[in-house]
Amino acid sequence: MNNRILIVGAGFSGMWAAISAARLAHLNNRRDIEITVLAPQPELRVRPRFYEDKVATLVSPLLPLFSEIGVNFLQGSAEQIDYENKKVSYRDGAGNTASVSYDRLVLASGSRVKKSLVAGAQKYAFDIDQLESAQKFENHLQNLANQEPSEARNTVVVCGGGFTGIELATELPSRLKALLGEDTKTKVIVVERGAEIGSRFSAELRDVIAQASEELGIEWKLNAEVEVIDANGVTLKDGTRIDTSTVVWTVGVEASALTQQLEAERDSQGRLLVDENLQVRGLPGVYATGDVAHAATDNLGHKALMTCQHAIQLGKFAGNNVAADLIGVSGVAYRQENYVTCLDLGAWGAVFTQGWEQKVDSVREEAKKIKISITNELIYPPKAERDVAFAAADPLAAFV
Repeated sequence: MNNRILIVGAGFSGMWAAISAARLAHLNNRRDIEITVLAPQPELRVRPRFYEDKVATLVSPLLPLFSEIGVNFLQGSAEQIDYENKKVSYRDGAGNTASVSYDRLVLASGSRVKKSLVAGAQKYAFDIDQLESAQKFENHLQNLANQEPSEARNTVVVCGGGFTGIELATELPSRLKALLGEDTKTKVIVVERGAEIGSRFSAELRDVIAQASEELGIEWKLNAEVEVIDANGVTLKDGTRIDTSTVVWTVGVEASALTQQLEAERDSQGRLLVDENLQVRGLPGVYATGDVAHAATDNLGHKALMTCQHAIQLGKFAGNNVAADLIGVSGVAYRQENYVTCLDLGAWGAVFTQGWEQKVDSVREEAKKIKISITNELIYPPKAERDVAFAAADPLAAFV
């Protein structure tokens, strides 16, 4: 009888968990271990690039890779986790409800932006959190040229000055010029509750972001919060009114709602607390990885962030350890001591920093080359060749 590993999610962490689990089963000659990935579509959606245009192209098929390494794919959206009976109910593409059983579960269901924080955001604000919503935003931008010229048409408000907000805001000036004409006076405004530009980052990195913003003509409204969003613009809590046809929401990310179905401790973002092997504390046989895992990266107090950089490695460790659990061999404690920040800054270039202290290593075109190398090559799935994929999935292999 086969031992079944079910991985919920085919994002960066879910994909790498599947490859890593298959790798360890292969190394131990365990043909009785069956690995299944349950997800809405058999593709990796390259979410870190959704601030770019042509978003429909930012996907990579997974079936050839999974076929090569012996991983099954089950198309559907997970809806209910039955921990006691070890099964997950899901809805398939036709809308039918079914269930799949497991011996070990890896939850890699990701995160979503929370738009319920502000009145009108759900109805009137765009987001680039998922492929479908990013496509909707891209279509809206392309249709701006069909509207009557006005200051509202030419203004985009980005709510939130974190990583996603900065990358989108700095990308927009050139995109708007290309769509509306080089001579069109456009405006990009970032609404940020912090007191400084890039307030979540180091002073050295903040200076670079501020310089890029100034040169690109991006306006920051600091110490500001959105009160309400409507069809014609944004009203801030201090009463400031910004008329705009385009509002983009980039704040309030929270873990998949599936985490709420498990009787386990969670952090303020809904992430499940896990041990060093990424097993959910208090739930034997259940592992969490990627954006649903609250995991220590080292012994210095750092925690994994909701980033692709951490999701990839979390996936490799989770897959290895869930397979090790079934096989009866020792797992590998998750550690990810190296940390970098590579922030795209649009036509200005980019900035690359090293370490949790975010010491700036390179800027402008030099950093842009690094950014492109990371987002266009490093984070994509490995080739559909077993040896290549398994070598990359080794949790102890060098990554970044």
